[in-house]
Parts: sequence; C-alpha cells; structure tokens
Amino acid sequence: MEGLKRQRVFDLLKGNANHMIEQEVNVKGWVRTRRGNKNVHFIALNDGSIIHNIQVVVEVADFKNEELLKHITTGACISVNGKLVESKGQGQSLEIIAREIELYGGADPEKYPLQKKGHTLEFLREIAHLRPRTNTFGAIFRLRHALAFAIHKYFNDHGFFYLHTPIITGSDAEGAGAMFRVTTLDLDNIPRTEEGKVDFSEDFFGKETNLTVSGQLEGELGALALSNIYTFGPTFRAENSNTTRHLAEFWMIEPEMAFYDIKDNMDLAEDFLKYLIRYLLENCPDDLEFLQKMYDSELIERLRFVTSNTFERLSYTEAIEILMASKQSFEFPVSWGVDLQAEHERYLVEKHFRKPVILTDYPKEIKAFYMKLNEDGKTVRAMDVLFPKIGEIIGGSQREESYDKLFGKIKEMGIHEKDVWWYLETRKFGSAPHSGFGLGFERLMLFVTGMGNIRDVIPFPRTPQNAEF
Repeated sequence: MEGLKRQRVFDLLKGNANHMIEQEVNVKGWVRTRRGNKNVHFIALNDGSIIHNIQVVVEVADFKNEELLKHITTGACISVNGKLVESKGQGQSLEIIAREIELYGGADPEKYPLQKKGHTLEFLREIAHLRPRTNTFGAIFRLRHALAFAIHKYFNDHGFFYLHTPIITGSDAEGAGAMFRVTTLDLDNIPRTEEGKVDFSEDFFGKETNLTVSGQLEGELGALALSNIYTFGPTFRAENSNTTRHLAEFWMIEPEMAFYDIKDNMDLAEDFLKYLIRYLLENCPDDLEFLQKMYDSELIERLRFVTSNTFERLSYTEAIEILMASKQSFEFPVSWGVDLQAEHERYLVEKHFRKPVILTDYPKEIKAFYMKLNEDGKTVRAMDVLFPKIGEIIGGSQREESYDKLFGKIKEMGIHEKDVWWYLETRKFGSAPHSGFGLGFERLMLFVTGMGNIRDVIPFPRTPQNAEF
C-alpha cells in the first residue's frame, strides 16, 4: 500500500477535516462490524481515539481482492487507503470509499468473544485483555487518561511539585496493618532468629518491608522543603474485601502543603474537584454522553451538580446530631464516636443538604495518629469530602506539627519509634503547620463514569483471589 500518513478517526470526525474531503486518506483500526450485500460492503472501523466509528465503504465491483473481504470480520485489524467523502447515509457526516485494504490481523468469528451483541460487565472482566475494544471500556479508559492529565495540569498550574514517593516502604502510614509484604527470602527455608521469629536481617533490604498503603508520610517530608507537593501513584491494601468499592491495588492522589491550615485544605479540595469535573465536561462530552445513555441517566446532571454547588461545611458533631434527628432508618446505628458509614454520608449529601459536604473535627479515636489535635482534646482537624452516590471521596487533615504531641500519639498507638524516626525528626528541625489530603483515583473514576463496580474503572483489577492479566 502507498505510504499515506495515517489519520486518527478522532481527527477526521472531530477535527477540521473539511479540507481533506475528496482527498486520499489512510486509517487503521479494528473492525467493529461489517455488513452489506454482493455489491457493496460497509465496515465500521474504530481506532480507539474516539467512541465513534468511521464508515468504510467497499464497492465490490471496484475492489480487486474479493477473497480478502471474507477475512474482514469483527475484531480484525486493517489499514485502509481511500477517498474521504461526505456521507450519503444517516449516522455519520464523513466516510471513506476504500481503494486498498491491508489485513494486519484476522479474528476468527467463531472464536472472537466480542461479537456484535450485548455483553455483561461480569463477562468482560473475564476477558480484560480484550475489553478495552468495547465502547464502554474505550470510553472509561479515555476518561481515565483525561482525568489523570487534568490532575497533573491542575497541580502544575498551581505551583505544586510532583514528588515520587516509594512503593516499597518500611512504615505503615495508616496504622492499618493490611499490607503486602515484600521479600526475597526462600519461603521453603526461612531464616529464624534465636527466638524463632523470621530473621528479616537476612532479607533483601535487611528489614521487614511492604508495599505502600500511602505516600503521605514521605509527601510531608517534601512539603516541609518545597512547600507544595503532590504524589500520584499506586498504593496497596491487603484487605480481604470483595465489595464493589475496594481494590487491592489502586491509585492515590495526595497533595501536601506547608503553611496550610484545615480551612486552606478544604478550599483546595473543593477547587480541585470542581476543576477536574469541569475539565471532563468540557473535553470528554462524547464519552460522558455514551456512559449516561448506557449506564447512568443522571450522570452529567450529577457532575454539573458538583461544579455548580458550594460544598456544605460542618463538624462531625453537627452531622451526628442531624443523623440522630432524622427519620431515616439506618442499617448502622448512629452515635457520637462511631465511624460514619456510606449510608450516613449519602444521607447528608443527597437528602439533607442536597449538595456535596465537607465534614471536619472527627473524634481522635477513629482517625490516624498524624492528625492535629483540637483544643478540646477530643477531636482532630480531620476533613472528609462527601459526594452523592459515592460517600467519602477525599480524606485529609491538618497534620500535627508538634513533636511532643506526635511522639505521644505514636506511643499511645503502639507504633515503633524506630520505624518513623525520620518522620518525627521533621518536627524537631524547622517544623511548620501543614495539611494534606488523599483522593482515591478509582473512587473518583466511579463518580465521573457512573459505573457501579470499581473493577470496571481500572484496566486490570487486583482483588482477592484475582491477579489475572
């Protein structure tokens, strides 16, 4: 075939391609469908750059290789040279009259699992290596890219520095204990100490190490030198949870800011979320409209709901009073000191305030050791941002900058000083007020796509008993 420069389907259908009409173009992609009769064939071709297909018209009488046409079936990959013309049919503005077609790779119609019919999301999870070729997952993964790009753009434009925090760590940032161990020890011949415990001094790092649950602690070190930083990377939780909201491997965005108090932290979180959602509404309308049509009829309205409302701010104590006074019956009883469940959070957002909510000042017993203690001695300067349909989407706090208070909390919670000595030292040498938050990327993806299962917003989900692909 002639060496024409390849055109993306996106550029032909959404770009200014009018100047190319009646000219020869080249497109490459995967066949979604082929239909027609003995005189003419219509091929729907998609290259992943846009949710829409471009129609390729093959006039059989003008086409020299009829045998080739038999192999152009759903799933096949082809390259097409032909004339770009205005379409005479409905459903597309432009189409290509094929002159030459090259078959890169065929797809046996008896075996290719993505034939033109409806497939359940459960089935598509079993073929995660092929599901990006569907309209649904093409849309989701394009949105995932756009959201990731918008995150970097927002922070770059606001003077933040991207800090790469370690994936392998010797500390447990959350004190949760649900961590994946990293080791090179021979599991059939584990070295032991005199007390019979595993001798991690013989391991690769000479100590016990795990996959990180958060980049926050190291992020704080960066903020106490560069002022404003953010991390954006994979994190891991070894929780044996098979819910629609949990993954063992997921991505987190964690900004940390020196000289920010809890109010500054809330302001940043609200502005950040609104920016990200506006970015998708402005830049990804076709994919959002497809997901709204197929999965969530209220999706775009819900996204606009977030961008057009000022987030309601109130204390945990005020929220408990509202929940206890409500006539709603909850599965989990409410009282001061309990950790709020998704049903409580969604009641506040969807029924009581009818807008996103930021809760602050949680009981210290249900929050992490690094959060700044309030003057009442009972609550900490924590904040959670609550969204419709999702519940908590951001968790953050003003961090404890006092060495004595932080050291006391570490002792109280049974954390070994030797594991966090470096974190404590930042409170000895030029400590400063600082704040930050964590945003689960896949939790936000659930919100912006309208999908119901977190396994459908990450390309290759890692869950209990599942590490395929």
